[in-house]
Amino acid sequence: MSADSQDDGGEDELRERITNFLRRNFPQIQMHGGSAAIQHLDRETGEVHISLGGACSGCGISPMTIQAIKSRMTKEIPEIKEVVADTGMGSGADGDLGGMGTSDDGMSPSFPGESSDGEDDEGPQAPF
Repeated sequence: MSADSQDDGGEDELRERITNFLRRNFPQIQMHGGSAAIQHLDRETGEVHISLGGACSGCGISPMTIQAIKSRMTKEIPEIKEVVADTGMGSGADGDLGGMGTSDDGMSPSFPGESSDGEDDEGPQAPF
């Protein structure tokens, strides 16, 4: 067996481990209609580029999912030193904001209890 075929086998094995990591740790991506795919893997530098697609492209929590992937993957897969993830939606300078960068349309995410029009919105009340 040549060194090249051993390297290819090692990369295939690492790709499989990354794919299994995503399936095992982030099943909500697929359950919510999204997808995650390895776009590029550089074994020498330990860098992997992941693309989140489908429903992830417009999802407001995709930046949190990306941060969780980055944090956990580098801890669980020692060969991976850096994760670059993108949803393909107007990413920021580091390519992983998933469309959550600044925009000129005045839109921003809102959460229960948060109001931008001066009204006190405490969100739904607990029944007790």
